[in-house]
Amino acid sequence: DGVQNTIFDPRVKVTYEPDYVPVVPPAMPDIPVEQLAAVVKGTVNVEVLEDNIAYLKIQHIIGEEMAQKIGPLLLEHVWSRVLPTTAMVLDLRYAVTGEMSGIPYIVSYYTDPEPLIHIDSVYDRPSDSTTELWSMPTLLGKRYGTTKPLIILTSKNTIGVAEDVAYCLKNLKRATIVGENTAGGSVKINKIKVGDTGFYVSVPVAKSINPITGKSWEVKGVAPDIEANPEDALDIAIDIIKLRAEIPDIVKAAA
Repeated sequence: DGVQNTIFDPRVKVTYEPDYVPVVPPAMPDIPVEQLAAVVKGTVNVEVLEDNIAYLKIQHIIGEEMAQKIGPLLLEHVWSRVLPTTAMVLDLRYAVTGEMSGIPYIVSYYTDPEPLIHIDSVYDRPSDSTTELWSMPTLLGKRYGTTKPLIILTSKNTIGVAEDVAYCLKNLKRATIVGENTAGGSVKINKIKVGDTGFYVSVPVAKSINPITGKSWEVKGVAPDIEANPEDALDIAIDIIKLRAEIPDIVKAAA
């Protein structure tokens, strides 16, 4: 309480976890491709709904290294199914983990190859350096494009890298956000042990600044374009897509 009342940052937490064991991810070359594919299937759910609407649920945003290794598997089991659809619902309501290097990958599949877009700048405090994230000119497989409707579902549980993805696509005017205001986490948080005690301090060590808005989604979160109960968000998103599809016929009939 003393720490939080001093710096007023809810992301900074002091916890007592005597049994905490830091999770160290194994080196990528040591993981068989089949195991990586199983991990992806466990964190990504893909369906094609009625009216040729793609539904893509992501719980973990993979990074550049993993994306390069299992790219063909992603194309075969996920992207090939959603690419022919006429609209997409990207469900980030339960996305709680992710790698910063995965942000340009996801954003680029919904933008044009040219011109390149400066989508984020991340300042890393420990190294006192800033990394610029840009859209990618080439990708594995085809892009979803910029003309098909894209609805992103969010909740108060959407946190970290997933918030960055939602914020980028929203402010590029590429996606409509439906759901709750996101958690307002951080692009990177370190958990630091206090001496030989069982106490840990969780503290943000990087800051995202969006070049389009000049602001950050951190702490405040990403506000939805259409506020909705998370349980109702998918139905609302489908209704929005159907309505947009009917607009040309409505205008034509009125004319």
